[in-house]
Amino acid sequence: MNYQEICSRVCEIAKQTGEYIKKQRQINAVDVEVKGSNDFVTQVDKASEQRIVSALKELLPQSGFIAEEGTSSERGEVYNWVIDPIDGTTNFIHGLTPYAISIALMEGQQLVLGVIYEIGLDECFYSYKGAPVFLNGKEVRVSDTPSVKDSLIATGFPYSDYSRLDGFMNSVRYFMEHSRGLRRLGSAATDLAYVACGRFDSFYEYNLKAWDVAAGAFLVQQAGGKVCDFEGGSDYIFGKEIIATNAATFREFKQIVNHIVR
Repeated sequence: MNYQEICSRVCEIAKQTGEYIKKQRQINAVDVEVKGSNDFVTQVDKASEQRIVSALKELLPQSGFIAEEGTSSERGEVYNWVIDPIDGTTNFIHGLTPYAISIALMEGQQLVLGVIYEIGLDECFYSYKGAPVFLNGKEVRVSDTPSVKDSLIATGFPYSDYSRLDGFMNSVRYFMEHSRGLRRLGSAATDLAYVACGRFDSFYEYNLKAWDVAAGAFLVQQAGGKVCDFEGGSDYIFGKEIIATNAATFREFKQIVNHIVR
């Protein structure tokens, strides 16, 4: 398997799909459907996913898909793509950035490739097994910030599952008081890409799906960072909770989130 060649092609697919998405936003061709409480999908999401799935099937015919909008539910025996055609749909609907395309490849249970294309800034973050992370062709790494008090932290607000809201709001207060600041951009994929390139030092959120985090989690690790669930385990792709940090603050940040949010 030539991961480098496949990654290059996936970047092209993401950028081509991003151009399509931008054009739809410009002509205001956005029909919104409601999937759940504050959970939206547009015809652009569905059409974009169909484009991505079709191109990836041609690229790797034996692969299957874990895709947000369900345009393909076929699973591969070895290779499966994990796709979010527009991560940050609510931002997209309202004409805000960021919103991003997120594509990861799993070989068995292992992530081996990740591409996140943030459409608004035309930034493509990518890596593959054995490679560093690149942003538009330039190698990037996580920050070297030494402590939480010196960190800029990203999170996402709960929008449908409020069962852990009290603990989450306590964590928001803690980080407001004990860090350089807390940001909520509205796209978990972009948050993770920004950890990978050092713009954010840490990110945490609960009630996320595999397509929200798979590519970004891979990028953070390839860029020298650490990823886990809230208990410090490895169930962050399908476990609906994730912590991603640089290496220096990982232990401190993990302990704070585990103690306060739980």
